[in-house]
Amino acid sequence: MRKTRIAAVAAMAAAAALTLSACGGGGGDAASDKIKIGIKFDQPGVGYKDGNEYKGFDVDVAKYVANELGYPADKIEFISTPSANRETALQNKQVDMIFASYSITDKRKESVAFAGPYLVAGQDLLVPVDSTITGPEDLNGKTLCSVTGSTSAQKIKDTYAQSVNLQEQSGYAECLGGMSGGTIDAVTTDDIILAGLAAQPANAGKFKVVGKPFSEEKYGVGLNKESTKCADINKAITKMIDSGEWQKAIDANTAGTGYKPNPALNPPKMDPCA
Repeated sequence: MRKTRIAAVAAMAAAAALTLSACGGGGGDAASDKIKIGIKFDQPGVGYKDGNEYKGFDVDVAKYVANELGYPADKIEFISTPSANRETALQNKQVDMIFASYSITDKRKESVAFAGPYLVAGQDLLVPVDSTITGPEDLNGKTLCSVTGSTSAQKIKDTYAQSVNLQEQSGYAECLGGMSGGTIDAVTTDDIILAGLAAQPANAGKFKVVGKPFSEEKYGVGLNKESTKCADINKAITKMIDSGEWQKAIDANTAGTGYKPNPALNPPKMDPCA
């Protein structure tokens, strides 16, 4: 009987200790909690899954911000959020934040919130190395590819080349495959993404970035409308910039691609939280 009582007391003590550990610590509401962060898995240099590793500028900024919020790297769960799924993932609370080359737009603000921006990129074109396309105005009668859910291709049709043929694919690999096969004339998205794609070993010597950005794309941290984290995220991004870690992340993730962020717009200033 005495052994039974001792075992019961030990079990209660263990349970109490477990409860205390779950209530303490900096990983959010509970030390065992993870933060779910949406990223892209197919954008080299920006957001890319390489085996079991996650790499890219978006990933580095996400890790820095998460750590400042109390979530070290081992408390982060990265989740693939393709362009077409980003708003839904936030609205359904499948992710807590999104760092996925997510341009801040008034239309998107109708359904989600944003912190940041943490980079101002520019829309550009990726074309075959022997292409004569020098800008979006040259795309009339051409076939232009981008990914489902992106606003990039439609922006060109609306503003620069009304007779361009738009083709949407689920990922950039499919766009590049079509361009290699001659069925696609150009791929459009942001310059930092295109630079990373062109620099991949499998694409070496095949494609070139035109190098004439024609928009300003403010990369924001996507949040659910109910989130109260905007001010804390902006503070973390500002700290990353001021400490020099932001520049280090840019340099490390774009080395060898020729990409340089527009110095007139970067490092960016934070937008006010709504």
